[in-house]
Amino acid sequence: MNWVDVAVLLGILLLTAGGMFLVQRHASVPARESCNDVAGFIFAAVGAFYAVLVAFVVIVVWENTSTAKVTTFEEADELAGVYWMSRQMPLPEGSQLEGLTLSYAHAVVNTEWRLMADHRSDPAATALMYKIRDSALSFQPETNQESTIYQNLVQHVDGLASKRRARLNLIADCVPPLLWAALIAGAVVTIAFTFLFGLSNTWVHLAMVLSLAGLIGLSLIAIKEMNYPFDGANKVQSTAFEVFLSRLPPQR
Repeated sequence: MNWVDVAVLLGILLLTAGGMFLVQRHASVPARESCNDVAGFIFAAVGAFYAVLVAFVVIVVWENTSTAKVTTFEEADELAGVYWMSRQMPLPEGSQLEGLTLSYAHAVVNTEWRLMADHRSDPAATALMYKIRDSALSFQPETNQESTIYQNLVQHVDGLASKRRARLNLIADCVPPLLWAALIAGAVVTIAFTFLFGLSNTWVHLAMVLSLAGLIGLSLIAIKEMNYPFDGANKVQSTAFEVFLSRLPPQR
């Protein structure tokens, strides 16, 4: 949670407290007490509906982050497959493809990962992906062993390209604006309903209302932090590619 999130949470609590005191000032406690039964019934329905909505969104953004993490490891695995197949290829084709795989991994870790935090990809990494595919497809096997290497190589290159596309498809926000509007509107309605209850002890009533507002505010902040898998407190790191680069033998 950064300072912006803290400011948003404090703003929610202050607005809630302000709204609570306005209601207390213009609507007497006895008048609101007479509506407690009806307000309680409606609040239970509103609260249940909003809880389901928040739970659904939390599950969606969490699964999106998990999918992004799995996708990065699968992409790194396919890249490792291309790398090890290139080590079995004859020179100079194998050495050239080996160098391209290393350049691609460095481009993803050092450049593209920072760009993805701003919802962008690296054109240089994309160009390296094309070079890897062209280099692999241009290899002409001359023996049965080389034919087997070529088949495995093409399979890993296709997998690498597919997983890269899947990763880049995740650089958009998971929660659309319309759903954000529903979450915010639901929060306002749910908190506002608590103002309608009449309690003789104003401070106890305020404590309960602020507790609910704080819980809802924390839930919305958690959704915001997980909304985009490559940014925020729970962002996916480039660990898979870093592990790949850290466990390589000397280049040929």
